[in-house]
Amino acid sequence: MVPRLQERYQNEIRSALAEQLSIKNPMAIPRLSKITINMGVGSAIADKKNLELAFDAMQDIAGQRPVRTLARKSIAGFKLREGMAIGCKVTLRRQRMYEFLDRLVSIVLPRVRDFRGVSRKAFDGQGNYSLSLTEQLVFPELNPDKYTKPQGMNITIVTTARTDEQGLLMLEMFGMPFRAAKVPTTAA
Repeated sequence: MVPRLQERYQNEIRSALAEQLSIKNPMAIPRLSKITINMGVGSAIADKKNLELAFDAMQDIAGQRPVRTLARKSIAGFKLREGMAIGCKVTLRRQRMYEFLDRLVSIVLPRVRDFRGVSRKAFDGQGNYSLSLTEQLVFPELNPDKYTKPQGMNITIVTTARTDEQGLLMLEMFGMPFRAAKVPTTAA
């Protein structure tokens, strides 16, 4: 079964991008490469159970097993030692990537409290987009009774777009709810 957004990309978005960006080569049309979800669990230094809960939450959200991230260097002030597990991450590709993006845009982001759209400025200069969520309970897959401690996450959407404008256009076509662009006001 092909995910809804992947089918939409192949049938509508791809041709619209080629037309708007005037790209003739079909391989040069921007597309999604991968989506990376990262949870840094600073409280795992004191209590390993917090890391296990974040690991389970990430597995429920992504639908695949995450990888533990380790500290690169020791920081005595934080009681952190090199090689300690302090987070987890997962990289989604192909169908799981499209399914996650569909859930993110249509279900998760509208559930965020006081949501007014995501920033248009969170691009990295090469068409990749990053956003942060302060709480994982906006995902409907998670049971609020099991995950009582709020845990944030970073989501990075990696594209083959060459510029931020191409990436913005493609993500808008996917339905990413960006904030309205500010219109400069002229003083009379």
